[in-house]
Amino acid sequence: MRPACSRRCCPNFESAGRPVRPLTGRWERQPVLPRRQTKLGLSFRPLQAESLGLDPDETLRTLVEYPFEVIRLAAYWDRLVLATGKYRTDELDRQLDIAEGAGKRIILSLGPVKNFGYPEFFVPPHHLLTPLPEGELVAPTHPLLRTSIDYLVHLVERYKNRPAIMAWQVEHEATDPLGMEHSWRLSAGFVQQEVAAVRAADPTRPVLMNGFLPTSTLVNAQQWWRTRDQGDSLDAAMRFADIVGIDFYPRHALVNVRGRTLYLEGANRPWQQSRRLGSCWSGRLRTAGS
Repeated sequence: MRPACSRRCCPNFESAGRPVRPLTGRWERQPVLPRRQTKLGLSFRPLQAESLGLDPDETLRTLVEYPFEVIRLAAYWDRLVLATGKYRTDELDRQLDIAEGAGKRIILSLGPVKNFGYPEFFVPPHHLLTPLPEGELVAPTHPLLRTSIDYLVHLVERYKNRPAIMAWQVEHEATDPLGMEHSWRLSAGFVQQEVAAVRAADPTRPVLMNGFLPTSTLVNAQQWWRTRDQGDSLDAAMRFADIVGIDFYPRHALVNVRGRTLYLEGANRPWQQSRRLGSCWSGRLRTAGS
């Protein structure tokens, strides 16, 4: 779940996506624990690079020079498929080539409906002539599922022979509402069929799914209420995925009023974090042992 803040509603950002508050060097003095056996990585967002006036390819070439092992790249549906149905993969091909050339391991986030990076919704307009119904689950009977699966299979078939790809990510925080902008949610059955299609197209790689970790009692209650009928994205990830990704947001948007967003600070509540993390870990152990 992205913090529900666009450049229009957040007073800390200008329209070009640059911070209004002056940057400091305080981050250089923050203590960092040794990583030991942990593989470090980053997620690359070409849309964010563009909003900052940067060339995405040159930015990625600069980033991969740093000593990390894993990078997550995104296949944005509306940037890859034209209205004619023809695929235009040159941008993603270049990103994969750059990461591979630097010796990085790659998690390829396929989407298709939701993917990381604002606005997190990348369905091409010609595949969705009417908006998804607010306040409702997008069921497996929705025609979007068929086109989503076709897209997933096409991408997996195209890229599965690249040895640098270590995992496929399906959707992004799959069954949660899309921030504060939309209240529709993908149903668990919709996502389950997407995962099955990816596994059928490539049985050799694991599937990753992610969800966000509530860091306060209030946010945890809000998340439970909004997803009480089928569980949230972490529940879906524990049910359907081989790898569970946890998104940690120290601040969570609660409400947007007249262009300003109220956030709740939850970073200093370790008991909340450990409780949910323990649930996720035990869930994965049960899945692995079943």
